[in-house]
Amino acid sequence: MPDPTKETLCAAVDEIAPELLAVSREIHAHPELAFEEKRASALIVRTARGHGLEVKTGSYGLPTAFEASFGADGDSSRPNVAVLAEYDALPGIGHACGHNLIATAALGAALALSSVREDLPGRVTLLGTPAEEKGGGKELMARNGAFEDVDAAIMMHPAGINLATMASICVAEVDVVYHGQSAHASAMPHKGRNALDGLLLAYQAISNLRQHIRHSERIHGIVTDGGRAPNIVPDRAAGEFYVRAKNAEDLEALKPRVRACFEAGAKASGCDVEMNWGGVDYLDLNTNWPLAAAFKANAETLGRKFDADDERSLSGAGSTDMGNVSHRVPSIHPMLAAAPRNVVIHNPEFAKYAGGEMGEQAALDGAKALAMTAFDFLTDTRLQADAKRAFAIAKGLG
Repeated sequence: MPDPTKETLCAAVDEIAPELLAVSREIHAHPELAFEEKRASALIVRTARGHGLEVKTGSYGLPTAFEASFGADGDSSRPNVAVLAEYDALPGIGHACGHNLIATAALGAALALSSVREDLPGRVTLLGTPAEEKGGGKELMARNGAFEDVDAAIMMHPAGINLATMASICVAEVDVVYHGQSAHASAMPHKGRNALDGLLLAYQAISNLRQHIRHSERIHGIVTDGGRAPNIVPDRAAGEFYVRAKNAEDLEALKPRVRACFEAGAKASGCDVEMNWGGVDYLDLNTNWPLAAAFKANAETLGRKFDADDERSLSGAGSTDMGNVSHRVPSIHPMLAAAPRNVVIHNPEFAKYAGGEMGEQAALDGAKALAMTAFDFLTDTRLQADAKRAFAIAKGLG
């Protein structure tokens, strides 16, 4: 027999669906990059307040972050489940990762849960988390205490398939700048030291290094500055690179090998190099399987059919700052199909689906599944214990 409260939660999402989809469309139509999501953040906050939620803005040190908490009369001794929203976009291809759908699903789940707040034996916290695509907003918020009183953190991510989790590995960002000496490239090339040569030599060294790293490791980058004119020896060249590995230990072992490639380019070209490693490394995703199983079961009641999780390998993994959260509290990051199987995220085609009917259905299903999963966690002491035990075992504490 269906749980009557879960039926109420799903009905609440359906009731506000037009408003939720308007939020999704507005965010999709006005993509904003990491840390710049003023419009999206304000829209979500305004909508939440319109439904009676008390929302704090500029939360945990980030201007475009926000927080709303309700349930159990603010009793901090009761379980607290955080529902996470993302809303930043990608350069050039907008919401090709579907963060407009993530924001909508989180907002819808929170508003549905607020409609039964008097019946919740715990608290729900809606967290707006900026800068997932670059900058590690969740890690920055965590350092400022965002997850200190959170017992579970949940979110959904759109994809081309339904999965109870996402294969996710660590990533470190590094910006490099080469400094050389400009000169006339034809009349006096011997007077110059070519910064672009330094960067390209390093790029080639990294390409060679890729032959000798693990299948779960990745190194990739772009040139962001290659000079100003063909007849001027470039005195400056710059690039951005990502270094990925299965876990934090492997990442730390790989970094010096990449650093050596950059240093080799500088030495060979006679230039100097600056390496500016990002302040946040994204960690691998530590999926809490009791919570993931609950989400999957709830999503299946909505007609979703899931792929087997063991069909996904780390060789096809991305990265998310939800990984950093998952090493602090029991967390899930399931995937719901918002596009056909052959359409992959971070692709302009996926952005079209994120603004279309299939994507919007994923947002509404995500809102319902997240709300039901949060309700399960707050009302089922066995699920709370199982989630806590699984987290302890995964962290080597159990």
